[in-house]
Amino acid sequence: MINLNKKIGRLSKVSAAHAKRLEKLGIRTVSDLIFHFPFRYEDYSKITPISEIQEGEIFTVIGELIDVETKRTWKKKMTITEGFVRDGTETVRVVWFNQYYLQNSLKKGQSIRISGKVASDSKGLFFSSPSWEVASKDTVHTGRMVPIYSETNGITSRWIRWQLNMIFEAGFEIEEPLPDEILEKYNLPEIKKALRYLHFPKTEDEYLVAQKRFAFEEMFLVQIKSIQIKNEYKRENAVSFKLDKADEKEFTEKLPFKLTGAQQRSIQEILGDLKKTHPMNRLLNGDVGSGKTVVAATSAYAVSKSKHQTVIMAPTEVLSRQHFESFCELFQDQDINIGLLTNSYKLITWDLQLRAAPDRLFKKTSRENFLEKIKNGELDIIIGTHAVIQKDIEFANLSLVIVDEQHRFGVNQRAYLQQRVTEINDGIEKKIPHFLTMTATPIPRTLSMAFFGNLDISLLDEMPKNRKEIVTQIVTQKDRDSVYSFVKQEIKKGRQAFVILPLIEESKALKELKAAVTEHERLSKNIFPELKLGLIHGKMKSQEKEDIMKDFNDKKYDILVSTSVIEVGIDVPNSTIIIIEDAYRFGLSQLHQFRGRVGRGTHQSYCFLFSKTKTERLRVLERYTDGFKIAKKDLEIRGPGEFFGSRQSGLPDSAMKNITNIKLIKFSHNEAEKLLESDPKLKGHPLLSDALKRFEEKVHLE
Repeated sequence: MINLNKKIGRLSKVSAAHAKRLEKLGIRTVSDLIFHFPFRYEDYSKITPISEIQEGEIFTVIGELIDVETKRTWKKKMTITEGFVRDGTETVRVVWFNQYYLQNSLKKGQSIRISGKVASDSKGLFFSSPSWEVASKDTVHTGRMVPIYSETNGITSRWIRWQLNMIFEAGFEIEEPLPDEILEKYNLPEIKKALRYLHFPKTEDEYLVAQKRFAFEEMFLVQIKSIQIKNEYKRENAVSFKLDKADEKEFTEKLPFKLTGAQQRSIQEILGDLKKTHPMNRLLNGDVGSGKTVVAATSAYAVSKSKHQTVIMAPTEVLSRQHFESFCELFQDQDINIGLLTNSYKLITWDLQLRAAPDRLFKKTSRENFLEKIKNGELDIIIGTHAVIQKDIEFANLSLVIVDEQHRFGVNQRAYLQQRVTEINDGIEKKIPHFLTMTATPIPRTLSMAFFGNLDISLLDEMPKNRKEIVTQIVTQKDRDSVYSFVKQEIKKGRQAFVILPLIEESKALKELKAAVTEHERLSKNIFPELKLGLIHGKMKSQEKEDIMKDFNDKKYDILVSTSVIEVGIDVPNSTIIIIEDAYRFGLSQLHQFRGRVGRGTHQSYCFLFSKTKTERLRVLERYTDGFKIAKKDLEIRGPGEFFGSRQSGLPDSAMKNITNIKLIKFSHNEAEKLLESDPKLKGHPLLSDALKRFEEKVHLE
């Protein structure tokens, strides 16, 4: 019997070198190995006579190895092992490349089982580097549904299957975390059986039901943790704010635009939360250009009217500066003081005339002076990067924290941010600030339950009425010149343009991609020699990027060549054209984010998707401008891992792969709610409680 907590390097057949390599796959214990699940399966279960095999397909055959020889080719510096297998119907050649050890493993006269793809050359049909094993042994690598695992240098799927086979033969004990009634209700296999089904399935049905079981378990744990966090927040205390209807009306009526129905609804939901004596924990989920900033500003206004403080955090200095300028504009006739705190900026506004000045001159100050003004309550709204919640900052009465583009912060940072909000020195004893997060990646409401189950959700699914729809067009090589001519015409009218590149510098793997630096030079010299072109990319320092964006905003450049650093939040209303090179390299949702950099002013805007071919995927962007519809299509086409970014999501693999299974999410959510109603601390479910602790160590939730 093997102890699952045993270090993987202490297994008899695992060398120190293997143990080190396994660490790259996150495998340190026996438990880690048995929970290293296959990502696909090859069906080698059907035995075919050699006389019936065909080129280009996968087959399994059994026969006698009648000849075998290993040769080294000096020209290509590789070894080739060639054998012949006969089964009574025909003989077939088998070729393995660079598997020198086979000369000691394969013996003439052996009866062997072979599974793999059939190829052909001038000598006829042959198996190319197939899996094989002695026919008298149990099927592990051939003759069954064979699992394929994530691998690393020196660790193959064959090696993993060999180890797992020995572990299952030796036996192990593992406790079942899911309650019996849930297993029975949803017809799910118990954990040990599910693990065998995953690693050694006899049929497709076996591994599918095992995948369903682990996906349910992981989503169930996600929902339990989310509901617990939500309930904990409800037990905390916060300052209650009630915005007078007259003040609210006065503020919204002075805005330079009319609020959409979705904005009005979201504002009321947030103001409703701010009235409560427990902290708000809400996500504002909106499309590019749907007007999240003004919703956030109204929330900050409600708090500022009571002379309490608001913090607004963005992931970059560029976005922080932009929010600062937007808020100064929205509050230009309000007696509300605003400050910007990043590594590069310590800016404050005092008098209304200064704030409304067309040249936007703000007062610079020292960090010490800035922190003093926060502590004294002289600053009502503090905007910045996560620098605004450092431990040395003391607030007078911080009561609202707004995090923008929070999906860009990364899983660990998000967990840290929310934790810091509860621990922050807010100047108010026994109370924590209200918490509002915003994202510009449209996430369908049902999926939000999986990702943000502990948050209440406000949806901005309506665009401002005065926005002109962006004309989007896929452009192949032959039409490039006409697009360049069109760009020149628009710039003559006073407009500006973005050109987006997916990489900074040439790489061997992606030679065909134009690097931003190279493309900037080519466009400057050959295409637009009479125009002024700027360049911005992720390897530049923050201050450099800030300066370039400011110069672009001030029309010192006609065209800005950029990598994906400008994906989110950059607002240059005079920009009406965006060209995206090698558009097929990006996901639909990311392309939609890029497209949102234009169409922010009163002029007609255009998005040109440069691509080798007009793919059906890119045509989605020509057809739709609604981010929620595009997100749905992106999920269908690319799958959830690519759409959300598996590493960023905070969800484990099995749950991630099943994220579009709405029934699974709803069932797991309902069961979690029901369980926590009767057993909020999981005292009656100790094994489930232990599983949740282990789960929390590996996964960070919002």
